[in-house]
Amino acid sequence: MIRFLEPVWLLGIIPVLGVAAVYVWRQLRRRSYAVRFTNVELLRTLAPRGLGYRRHLAAGAFLLTLLTLACALARPSTDARQPLERATIMVAIDVSLSMQSTDVAPSRIAAAQQAAKDFVKQLPAGYNVGLVSFAKSANVLVSPSKDRAAVTQAIDSLQLAEATATGEAVFTCLSAIQSVPADGANGAPPARIVLLSDGYRTAGRTIEDAAAASAQANVPVSTIAFGTDEGVVQIQGQTQRVPVDRASLQKLADTTKGHYYEAASLSQLKQVYQDMGSSIGYKTVPREITQWYVGIAMLFAFSAAGMSLLWTSRLP
Repeated sequence: MIRFLEPVWLLGIIPVLGVAAVYVWRQLRRRSYAVRFTNVELLRTLAPRGLGYRRHLAAGAFLLTLLTLACALARPSTDARQPLERATIMVAIDVSLSMQSTDVAPSRIAAAQQAAKDFVKQLPAGYNVGLVSFAKSANVLVSPSKDRAAVTQAIDSLQLAEATATGEAVFTCLSAIQSVPADGANGAPPARIVLLSDGYRTAGRTIEDAAAASAQANVPVSTIAFGTDEGVVQIQGQTQRVPVDRASLQKLADTTKGHYYEAASLSQLKQVYQDMGSSIGYKTVPREITQWYVGIAMLFAFSAAGMSLLWTSRLP
């Protein structure tokens, strides 16, 4: 099916139709004048002999040239199916107040931000990546897409808040993964969750419930623990200890068949997605065919010129 990307340019057909109307009018007027011409022998000497309907072919080809070029201005296109990788990785970052602890230089949150950006940067270009931040609640900051710049910018803009809803972070990631369009492919896309955190869950649904939901959806959750047992933060003028809940983070990873890390290198993090597989969908994109219209217009133009030269020794 042919569609036009800029249909307003189809208005260019109007002057072409005007030229065609003037041509028809001139031919009808010429025929009327010929009938009134009384000197038939003189008329035969003035008009070309033997052309008949052929005298209109060159003009017709010329008008078709103009018509095709007018359509080309509107950028004609056809629908084309483009392969689209559906594999998705969600990055969830803990932004609770405990992440401001400096027991990991320069701070837990800064270390987590850098690790997340490095991880996103080295992912295969075809993968979708999304970002979730979580404190008292979990929020999708960037929906799954191939826009790495948007994810990096969102990571740099993270703001700390109270509480830690680790379970909600997993549930929010699962919902974001389900939003990835099927695009003609079967089933859910292959997906992974990478969760960067330090502390104990203090809000929202439990980590056990989140692990069960993730395991049922066949989405492994890999966890990265930031901090030490000696970590402290200042909250409302009081010093509070913020040890790392390694046991819960490791259990979440083990239950969902993910990986647990404490000090993860980029080479280790490749384990997160190296067995991920692929799921190819398709999206419909316009494929411009303006050059076809220009080529057809040139054929009409050459035809008009050839017929005119052959029968009248003139260009149209």
